[in-house]
Amino acid sequence: MISIICIWLALANNLGHDSTKVVMTRKIFQFGEMRPEYQIPVLNERAVRAAAGMLFFLGMVSFMNAWLTGNFQPTRVFVVAFLIEFTIRIFVNPRFAPIMILAQWFVRWQQPEWTGAPQKRFAWAIGFVLAATMLYLVVLNQVVGPVNLLVCATCLILLFFETAFGICIGCRIYNAFNKEKAQLCPGNACEVPAASVPSASLAQAAIVGAFGIAVAGIAQLTYHATPARAVVLAPAAAGLPAAPADPAEAERCRVPDFAKAMGHEEKWKLHNNCR
Repeated sequence: MISIICIWLALANNLGHDSTKVVMTRKIFQFGEMRPEYQIPVLNERAVRAAAGMLFFLGMVSFMNAWLTGNFQPTRVFVVAFLIEFTIRIFVNPRFAPIMILAQWFVRWQQPEWTGAPQKRFAWAIGFVLAATMLYLVVLNQVVGPVNLLVCATCLILLFFETAFGICIGCRIYNAFNKEKAQLCPGNACEVPAASVPSASLAQAAIVGAFGIAVAGIAQLTYHATPARAVVLAPAAAGLPAAPADPAEAERCRVPDFAKAMGHEEKWKLHNNCR
């Protein structure tokens, strides 16, 4: 076990070196890199975005697996892995976090884009809290309900904005709680005056609106043209004897009011293995 840990730390240390070969102090317990050209610790934004994209993909796969098939096991595995990843990032060193190591390897041929580490730590702390909440709900207590959906959707939204647009929502929240504003934001967003940001023109807005209307029309035509699904016959309709009703099972499968109010009745039955 000790040898495996040593190999892992050595690999992470080698992947953490960039092509500029700048000599700098590296510690095991450290958040961000202290580089001579910056006065604050920094992180490679390209690796951060790559890691966010990898986590978003894995999270979406596990979420859709639970949503469509009612199998929460991949979600439980992902929650535990997510929590381990963010625990290492925040309390040890991002260079030793497994997903960050893989992300750094994938972008090793790209010029690093250095961004401020303090706001990233705050943003990742939000992810850590969300992961800890999901651990308590989904893994330890196997709770099924709208709270799971809200927490998971929030996490996926944060990851999606990070990887797709380079927008760190947690970093924006960081500015609301800290006197010292975030520095070295991705794309120099911290330094760009709001007045100089170009806005969408009326023609561009019309194009987007027309595109949305066209897609909605195509969807309506497609749905109307799709044959209706075959109806699965109940045992009585198929000439089979109906299974005796179990009062305990009937009580367990009684759909709660919140699921009915959400129009989530059938999904709730699927998620709880009820028919």
